[in-house]
Amino acid sequence: MTDITVSQAIEAIYASLRNDNEELDVHIAALKGAMAREGVQEATFETSKLVQPNRQGRKLMQSYFRKKGVAVGFV
Repeated sequence: MTDITVSQAIEAIYASLRNDNEELDVHIAALKGAMAREGVQEATFETSKLVQPNRQGRKLMQSYFRKKGVAVGFV
């Protein structure tokens, strides 16, 4: 697997979320690896690009990503 950047991994996650969470775990793992390589502590997502941008959707996403070892923030 080629090394991707954090921004590329985040874009892949947006696409996965739009496609009914298809291969979401694979993209989260790629994001986690990219974050470790780049020294990033938190992945930042744009609320407007989320499928479910309300508070409940954001909290659900944070919880799921936290279980996978990725801290998530929103702008």
